[in-house]
Amino acid sequence: MNIQIFGTKKSFDTKKAQRWFKERRIKFQFIDLREKEMSKGELHSVVSAAGGIDAVLNPKAKDEEALALVQHLAESQRFDKLLENQQLLREPIVRNGRAATVGYCPDVWVGWQ
Repeated sequence: MNIQIFGTKKSFDTKKAQRWFKERRIKFQFIDLREKEMSKGELHSVVSAAGGIDAVLNPKAKDEEALALVQHLAESQRFDKLLENQQLLREPIVRNGRAATVGYCPDVWVGWQ
């Protein structure tokens, strides 16, 4: 099991996810999205596993203009714009190999143990 948690240190749900894994003594790697963004391959893997770009977008993102732009672009342009604006991602993103969840999803993580 190779768990990666992508999020920010100030995100409440990211902190909850870290605590969930710590309580079960499951090792994970935390990647702060403010310091290091996801690579194109990582983001593509997460978007595929989560069910599309709309599933990974945070509807409450602070940058409302960028969010509206990503939501209304042509399908071929949405991924590249999201790659440039990763502050629009819903947190936390938890990856286990090719599997990934977006948001706080302990019901799914139980199956990863």
